[in-house]
Amino acid sequence: MSLVFPSSHPIVLHLIANLRDARTRPPEFRRLVRTLAMLLAQEATLDLPTRPLEVPTPLGPSPAWNLADTIGIVPILRAGLGMAEGILDLIPDAQVWHVGVYRDEQTLQPMEYYKKLPANPKITIALVVDPMLATGGSAVHACTVLKAAGVTRMKLISLIAAPEGIAHMNEAMPDVPIHVGVVDDHLNEVGYIYPGLGDAGDRQFATALD
Repeated sequence: MSLVFPSSHPIVLHLIANLRDARTRPPEFRRLVRTLAMLLAQEATLDLPTRPLEVPTPLGPSPAWNLADTIGIVPILRAGLGMAEGILDLIPDAQVWHVGVYRDEQTLQPMEYYKKLPANPKITIALVVDPMLATGGSAVHACTVLKAAGVTRMKLISLIAAPEGIAHMNEAMPDVPIHVGVVDDHLNEVGYIYPGLGDAGDRQFATALD
């Protein structure tokens, strides 16, 4: 569990309470996902290296720093899309790659249906984003895809995680830190995080059945 970092930020915890609320409608839900992603990405990137430089100000030169890494944001489709938008607000120069995975509802195993990565990846660190770390299957699959593409440094950012998903990631990807808003109690019998917030994709994109 040493590479799992639940947030203790009061604003993160406050926004997650609103995100969970079944009365929160899709437009507000999307706004919350975007804001939470930006806040959690700020925590996840706290240790990124910088390079010194000098910039001109209206009064004269000033010492400054810029990022040493080339950052990639990798949303796991489709629920990760809203998080990617929030992180782009924080890191507008980041590249965005996409990995599309759905969960087979019978086996709970990840099934890839889309992948868009550059032929010659240039990023030095990938921020893999998925609102819910439930079984961990989709996150492990996405990290496996990235490692096969030559990405050696990754961090996973999720809003809510289950202990089962954390354990799966720790076993399969022990070198990938997990930054998460909160860790919930358990997975229910159909593989949903409890108490969680339901289906993050459906709640973002208004596709939940009434």
